[in-house]
Amino acid sequence: MPRAAVCMPHVYLDPEVEKELQDRLSRIEGHVRGVRRMLSEHGTCEDLLLQLSAIRAALNQVQARLLENHMETCVADAVRAGRGSKALERLRGALAQVMKMQ
Repeated sequence: MPRAAVCMPHVYLDPEVEKELQDRLSRIEGHVRGVRRMLSEHGTCEDLLLQLSAIRAALNQVQARLLENHMETCVADAVRAGRGSKALERLRGALAQVMKMQ
């Protein structure tokens, strides 16, 4: 069963942040395609590892920017509306999952 959203229907990411994240993810997709090509062309393991590390760093930047904007929009709005504990509880849970996966 899906969890209820903390964000109000009118609150989401700032449009410019959403575009920034979309652009970053598109670049990451291109980077992944490049790594797949390197793999099929038998690129060196060292080069592949370096490129994969760059992809992980880029994904971490996307996560950090998403988290930053989420706190500035959804969490801040929930706190102002008196639902701060619920928003912070969900944020804590999401962060725990993110940290576990790293």
